[in-house]
Amino acid sequence: MADQIEHLHLPIRGLNLHIAQVGKGEISLYELGTVVFLHGFPEIWYSWRHQMLAVAAAGYRAVAPDWRGYGLSDQPPEPEAAAYDDLIEDLLAILDALAVPKAFLVGKDFGAMPAYDFALRHPNRTCGVMCLGIPLGTAGLSFDTLPEGFYILRWAQPGRAEADFGKYDVKRVVRTIYILFSRSEIPIAKENQEIMDLADLSTPLPEWFSEEDLNVYSSLYENSGFRYPLQMPYRSLHQRKPIGDAKFQVPVFIVMGEKDYVFKFPGIESAMKDGTMEKHAPNIKITYIPEGGHFVQEQFPDYVNELLLGFLKDHPVVI
Repeated sequence: MADQIEHLHLPIRGLNLHIAQVGKGEISLYELGTVVFLHGFPEIWYSWRHQMLAVAAAGYRAVAPDWRGYGLSDQPPEPEAAAYDDLIEDLLAILDALAVPKAFLVGKDFGAMPAYDFALRHPNRTCGVMCLGIPLGTAGLSFDTLPEGFYILRWAQPGRAEADFGKYDVKRVVRTIYILFSRSEIPIAKENQEIMDLADLSTPLPEWFSEEDLNVYSSLYENSGFRYPLQMPYRSLHQRKPIGDAKFQVPVFIVMGEKDYVFKFPGIESAMKDGTMEKHAPNIKITYIPEGGHFVQEQFPDYVNELLLGFLKDHPVVI
Protein backbone atom coordinates (compact mmCIF):
# COMPACT_ATOMS: atom_id res chain seq x y z
CA MET A 1 0.00 0.00 0.00
CA ALA A 2 2.71 2.46 1.03
CA ASP A 3 4.32 2.56 -2.41
CA GLN A 4 1.02 3.59 -4.05
CA ILE A 5 0.29 6.53 -1.75
CA GLU A 6 2.20 9.76 -2.33
CA HIS A 7 2.80 12.25 0.46
CA LEU A 8 3.34 15.96 0.07
CA HIS A 9 3.01 19.19 2.01
CA LEU A 10 1.05 22.10 0.60
CA PRO A 11 1.41 25.71 1.78
CA ILE A 12 -2.15 26.42 2.91
CA ARG A 13 -3.12 29.69 4.58
CA GLY A 14 0.20 30.09 6.38
CA LEU A 15 0.66 26.44 7.34
CA ASN A 16 2.18 23.43 5.58
CA LEU A 17 -0.58 20.83 5.49
CA HIS A 18 0.16 17.17 4.83
CA ILE A 19 -1.69 15.50 1.97
CA ALA A 20 -1.76 11.81 1.10
CA GLN A 21 -2.95 11.02 -2.41
CA VAL A 22 -3.23 8.29 -5.01
CA GLY A 23 -3.81 8.90 -8.70
CA LYS A 24 -1.73 12.01 -9.31
CA GLY A 25 0.17 12.28 -12.57
CA GLU A 26 -1.75 9.94 -14.83
CA ILE A 27 -4.74 11.61 -16.42
CA SER A 28 -6.50 8.30 -16.95
CA LEU A 29 -6.42 7.67 -13.22
CA TYR A 30 -8.52 10.65 -12.28
CA GLU A 31 -10.60 11.39 -15.34
CA LEU A 32 -13.62 10.37 -13.30
CA GLY A 33 -13.00 13.01 -10.64
CA THR A 34 -11.34 13.63 -7.28
CA VAL A 35 -12.47 12.24 -3.92
CA VAL A 36 -11.33 14.12 -0.81
CA PHE A 37 -11.42 12.22 2.47
CA LEU A 38 -11.87 14.18 5.72
CA HIS A 39 -10.96 12.42 8.96
CA GLY A 40 -12.31 12.80 12.47
CA PHE A 41 -10.74 12.20 15.92
CA PRO A 42 -8.64 10.24 16.84
CA GLU A 43 -8.02 9.69 13.17
CA ILE A 44 -5.63 11.02 10.53
CA TRP A 45 -5.22 10.46 6.77
CA TYR A 46 -4.36 6.80 7.42
CA SER A 47 -7.96 6.15 8.50
CA TRP A 48 -8.90 6.23 4.81
CA ARG A 49 -6.19 3.84 3.53
CA HIS A 50 -8.68 1.22 2.33
CA GLN A 51 -10.99 3.71 0.61
CA MET A 52 -8.17 5.65 -1.08
CA LEU A 53 -6.85 2.59 -2.87
CA ALA A 54 -10.34 1.45 -3.87
CA VAL A 55 -11.38 4.73 -5.49
CA ALA A 56 -7.99 5.13 -7.20
CA ALA A 57 -8.31 1.64 -8.67
CA ALA A 58 -11.75 2.62 -9.97
CA GLY A 59 -10.36 5.64 -11.82
CA TYR A 60 -10.61 8.51 -9.32
CA ARG A 61 -7.96 10.64 -7.69
CA ALA A 62 -7.94 10.07 -3.92
CA VAL A 63 -6.81 12.87 -1.60
CA ALA A 64 -6.68 12.63 2.20
CA PRO A 65 -5.36 15.61 4.14
CA ASP A 66 -4.36 15.71 7.76
CA TRP A 67 -6.35 18.59 9.21
CA ARG A 68 -4.25 21.47 10.54
CA GLY A 69 -2.70 20.45 13.84
CA TYR A 70 -3.16 16.73 13.09
CA GLY A 71 -0.74 14.07 11.88
CA LEU A 72 2.04 15.50 9.72
CA SER A 73 0.40 18.89 9.18
CA ASP A 74 1.76 21.99 10.88
CA GLN A 75 0.48 23.13 14.24
CA PRO A 76 -1.35 26.47 14.21
CA PRO A 77 0.62 29.09 16.18
CA GLU A 78 -2.19 29.42 18.72
CA PRO A 79 -4.02 26.08 19.04
CA GLU A 80 -6.34 27.50 21.69
CA ALA A 81 -7.63 29.96 19.08
CA ALA A 82 -8.88 27.15 16.84
CA ALA A 83 -11.73 28.32 14.62
CA TYR A 84 -14.24 25.96 13.04
CA ASP A 85 -14.31 27.94 9.78
CA ASP A 86 -10.59 27.27 9.34
CA LEU A 87 -11.55 23.72 8.34
CA ILE A 88 -13.74 24.94 5.49
CA GLU A 89 -11.27 27.59 4.35
CA ASP A 90 -8.41 25.07 4.43
CA LEU A 91 -10.44 22.64 2.34
CA LEU A 92 -11.14 25.28 -0.28
CA ALA A 93 -7.45 26.24 -0.38
CA ILE A 94 -6.43 22.57 -0.75
CA LEU A 95 -8.69 22.16 -3.79
CA ASP A 96 -7.21 25.33 -5.28
CA ALA A 97 -3.64 24.24 -4.59
CA LEU A 98 -4.27 20.87 -6.26
CA ALA A 99 -6.10 22.54 -9.19
CA VAL A 100 -9.23 20.48 -8.45
CA PRO A 101 -12.30 22.30 -9.83
CA LYS A 102 -14.86 20.06 -8.09
CA ALA A 103 -14.57 17.15 -5.70
CA PHE A 104 -16.57 14.48 -3.95
CA LEU A 105 -16.24 14.90 -0.19
CA VAL A 106 -16.20 11.92 2.16
CA GLY A 107 -16.33 12.86 5.84
CA LYS A 108 -16.20 10.89 9.07
CA ASP A 109 -16.94 11.91 12.64
CA PHE A 110 -16.31 15.67 13.01
CA GLY A 111 -14.88 15.65 9.46
CA ALA A 112 -18.46 15.21 8.24
CA MET A 113 -19.42 18.66 9.49
CA PRO A 114 -17.09 20.72 7.27
CA ALA A 115 -18.00 18.37 4.41
CA TYR A 116 -21.68 19.28 4.79
CA ASP A 117 -20.98 22.96 5.31
CA PHE A 118 -18.51 23.20 2.44
CA ALA A 119 -21.10 21.67 0.11
CA LEU A 120 -23.65 24.27 1.20
CA ARG A 121 -21.25 27.20 0.87
CA HIS A 122 -19.47 26.02 -2.28
CA PRO A 123 -21.87 23.86 -4.31
CA ASN A 124 -19.98 24.77 -7.49
CA ARG A 125 -16.87 23.07 -6.06
CA THR A 126 -18.69 19.98 -4.78
CA CYS A 127 -19.82 16.90 -6.72
CA GLY A 128 -21.46 15.14 -3.80
CA VAL A 129 -21.06 14.39 -0.10
CA MET A 130 -20.84 11.01 1.64
CA CYS A 131 -20.63 11.08 5.42
CA LEU A 132 -20.11 8.31 7.96
CA GLY A 133 -21.48 8.44 11.48
CA ILE A 134 -22.80 12.01 11.60
CA PRO A 135 -26.18 12.91 10.08
CA LEU A 136 -27.24 16.32 8.85
CA GLY A 137 -28.41 19.06 11.16
CA THR A 138 -26.32 18.14 14.20
CA ALA A 139 -25.24 21.72 14.99
CA GLY A 140 -26.73 22.81 18.27
CA LEU A 141 -27.44 19.30 19.60
CA SER A 142 -27.89 19.46 23.35
CA PHE A 143 -26.10 17.06 25.67
CA ASP A 144 -27.95 18.32 28.73
CA THR A 145 -29.53 14.92 29.32
CA LEU A 146 -26.15 13.16 29.48
CA PRO A 147 -24.11 12.87 32.69
CA GLU A 148 -21.21 15.17 33.51
CA GLY A 149 -18.84 12.28 32.76
CA PHE A 150 -19.84 12.16 29.07
CA TYR A 151 -16.54 12.29 27.17
CA ILE A 152 -17.40 15.36 25.04
CA LEU A 153 -18.33 17.35 28.16
CA ARG A 154 -15.16 16.21 29.90
CA TRP A 155 -12.86 16.95 26.97
CA ALA A 156 -14.44 20.36 26.41
CA GLN A 157 -12.98 21.42 29.78
CA PRO A 158 -9.59 23.07 29.19
CA GLY A 159 -6.83 21.04 30.79
CA ARG A 160 -8.92 18.06 31.87
CA ALA A 161 -8.11 15.69 29.02
CA GLU A 162 -4.52 16.96 28.89
CA ALA A 163 -4.06 15.90 32.52
CA ASP A 164 -5.78 12.56 31.88
CA PHE A 165 -3.81 11.76 28.71
CA GLY A 166 -0.57 13.03 30.24
CA LYS A 167 -0.49 10.14 32.70
CA TYR A 168 0.18 7.71 29.84
CA ASP A 169 2.27 7.41 26.72
CA VAL A 170 0.69 8.33 23.39
CA LYS A 171 0.29 4.72 22.28
CA ARG A 172 -1.73 3.87 25.40
CA VAL A 173 -3.96 6.92 24.85
CA VAL A 174 -4.68 6.09 21.20
CA ARG A 175 -5.25 2.43 22.07
CA THR A 176 -7.74 3.31 24.80
CA ILE A 177 -9.67 5.76 22.63
CA TYR A 178 -9.95 3.25 19.78
CA ILE A 179 -11.23 0.60 22.18
CA LEU A 180 -13.77 2.90 23.82
CA PHE A 181 -15.04 4.47 20.60
CA SER A 182 -15.45 1.06 18.95
CA ARG A 183 -18.10 0.04 21.46
CA SER A 184 -21.81 0.62 21.11
CA GLU A 185 -22.07 2.37 24.49
CA ILE A 186 -21.34 6.09 24.86
CA PRO A 187 -18.06 6.60 26.78
CA ILE A 188 -19.13 8.06 30.12
CA ALA A 189 -16.91 8.25 33.19
CA LYS A 190 -18.16 8.06 36.74
CA GLU A 191 -17.65 10.96 39.11
CA ASN A 192 -14.37 9.58 40.46
CA GLN A 193 -13.06 8.42 37.06
CA GLU A 194 -11.44 9.93 34.00
CA ILE A 195 -12.16 8.75 30.45
CA MET A 196 -8.83 6.93 30.22
CA ASP A 197 -9.85 4.82 33.22
CA LEU A 198 -12.63 3.18 31.18
CA ALA A 199 -10.29 0.69 29.46
CA ASP A 200 -7.16 -0.97 30.79
CA LEU A 201 -4.20 -2.60 29.07
CA SER A 202 -5.80 -6.04 29.25
CA THR A 203 -8.62 -4.92 26.94
CA PRO A 204 -7.90 -6.20 23.42
CA LEU A 205 -7.91 -3.98 20.37
CA PRO A 206 -10.82 -4.46 17.95
CA GLU A 207 -10.07 -7.41 15.68
CA TRP A 208 -9.99 -5.18 12.60
CA PHE A 209 -7.39 -2.81 14.12
CA SER A 210 -3.90 -4.26 14.22
CA GLU A 211 -0.89 -3.43 16.35
CA GLU A 212 0.69 -2.13 13.14
CA ASP A 213 -2.25 0.23 12.67
CA LEU A 214 -1.88 1.36 16.27
CA ASN A 215 1.81 2.06 15.69
CA VAL A 216 1.01 4.28 12.69
CA TYR A 217 -1.59 6.28 14.60
CA SER A 218 0.65 6.55 17.65
CA SER A 219 3.63 7.80 15.63
CA LEU A 220 1.48 10.52 14.06
CA TYR A 221 0.10 11.63 17.42
CA GLU A 222 3.64 11.59 18.81
CA ASN A 223 4.30 14.15 16.09
CA SER A 224 1.19 16.31 16.56
CA GLY A 225 0.37 15.82 20.21
CA PHE A 226 -3.20 16.26 21.45
CA ARG A 227 -3.20 20.00 22.15
CA TYR A 228 -4.84 21.07 18.90
CA PRO A 229 -7.01 17.94 18.42
CA LEU A 230 -8.63 18.66 21.78
CA GLN A 231 -9.42 22.20 20.62
CA MET A 232 -10.78 20.93 17.32
CA PRO A 233 -13.29 19.43 17.68
CA TYR A 234 -14.13 19.42 21.37
CA ARG A 235 -13.72 23.09 22.24
CA SER A 236 -14.50 24.67 18.87
CA LEU A 237 -17.50 22.99 17.26
CA HIS A 238 -19.88 25.22 19.21
CA GLN A 239 -18.86 27.88 16.67
CA ARG A 240 -20.62 25.92 13.92
CA LYS A 241 -23.89 27.50 12.89
CA PRO A 242 -27.11 25.53 12.24
CA ILE A 243 -27.90 25.13 8.55
CA GLY A 244 -31.28 26.82 8.99
CA ASP A 245 -33.34 26.58 5.83
CA ALA A 246 -30.35 25.81 3.59
CA LYS A 247 -30.82 23.17 0.90
CA PHE A 248 -28.12 21.00 -0.62
CA GLN A 249 -27.71 21.36 -4.35
CA VAL A 250 -25.58 18.19 -4.51
CA PRO A 251 -26.35 14.56 -3.68
CA VAL A 252 -25.86 13.51 -0.06
CA PHE A 253 -25.21 9.95 1.14
CA ILE A 254 -25.21 9.11 4.85
CA VAL A 255 -23.86 5.79 6.12
CA MET A 256 -24.46 4.89 9.75
CA GLY A 257 -23.38 1.84 11.71
CA GLU A 258 -26.30 0.69 13.82
CA LYS A 259 -23.88 -0.13 16.66
CA ASP A 260 -22.15 3.24 16.50
CA TYR A 261 -22.37 4.81 19.97
CA VAL A 262 -23.19 8.14 18.28
CA PHE A 263 -26.59 6.64 17.44
CA LYS A 264 -27.41 7.00 21.15
CA PHE A 265 -26.65 10.73 21.31
CA PRO A 266 -29.81 12.72 22.11
CA GLY A 267 -31.61 13.60 18.91
CA ILE A 268 -29.49 11.56 16.50
CA GLU A 269 -31.88 8.67 15.86
CA SER A 270 -34.83 11.01 15.40
CA ALA A 271 -32.76 13.19 13.03
CA MET A 272 -32.02 10.09 10.97
CA LYS A 273 -35.58 8.85 10.77
CA ASP A 274 -38.08 11.72 11.08
CA GLY A 275 -37.69 13.09 7.55
CA THR A 276 -36.01 16.32 8.64
CA MET A 277 -32.87 15.66 6.61
CA GLU A 278 -34.87 15.18 3.43
CA LYS A 279 -36.07 18.78 3.75
CA HIS A 280 -32.47 19.98 3.56
CA ALA A 281 -31.20 17.44 1.05
CA PRO A 282 -33.76 16.55 -1.64
CA ASN A 283 -31.26 14.12 -3.19
CA ILE A 284 -30.37 12.11 -0.08
CA LYS A 285 -29.68 8.44 0.49
CA ILE A 286 -29.28 6.80 3.90
CA THR A 287 -27.79 3.35 4.49
CA TYR A 288 -27.44 1.49 7.78
CA ILE A 289 -24.76 -1.13 8.43
CA PRO A 290 -26.26 -3.50 11.04
CA GLU A 291 -22.99 -4.52 12.76
CA GLY A 292 -21.18 -1.28 12.05
CA GLY A 293 -19.58 0.74 14.82
CA HIS A 294 -18.00 4.18 14.88
CA PHE A 295 -14.99 3.24 12.71
CA VAL A 296 -17.03 1.52 10.06
CA GLN A 297 -14.67 2.38 7.18
CA GLU A 298 -11.91 0.41 8.94
CA GLN A 299 -14.18 -2.25 10.41
CA PHE A 300 -15.91 -3.15 7.13
CA PRO A 301 -13.67 -1.61 4.44
CA ASP A 302 -14.93 -3.75 1.56
CA TYR A 303 -18.57 -2.94 2.26
CA VAL A 304 -17.92 0.78 2.73
CA ASN A 305 -15.84 0.77 -0.47
CA GLU A 306 -18.73 -0.85 -2.32
CA LEU A 307 -21.15 1.79 -1.03
CA LEU A 308 -18.77 4.62 -1.86
CA LEU A 309 -18.01 3.39 -5.39
CA GLY A 310 -21.74 2.94 -6.01
CA PHE A 311 -22.36 6.54 -4.92
CA LEU A 312 -19.59 7.84 -7.18
CA LYS A 313 -20.82 5.82 -10.14
CA ASP A 314 -24.39 7.05 -9.67
CA HIS A 315 -23.23 10.69 -9.84
CA PRO A 316 -20.74 11.13 -12.68
CA VAL A 317 -18.81 14.36 -12.60
CA VAL A 318 -19.88 17.19 -14.85
CA ILE A 319 -17.30 19.99 -14.92
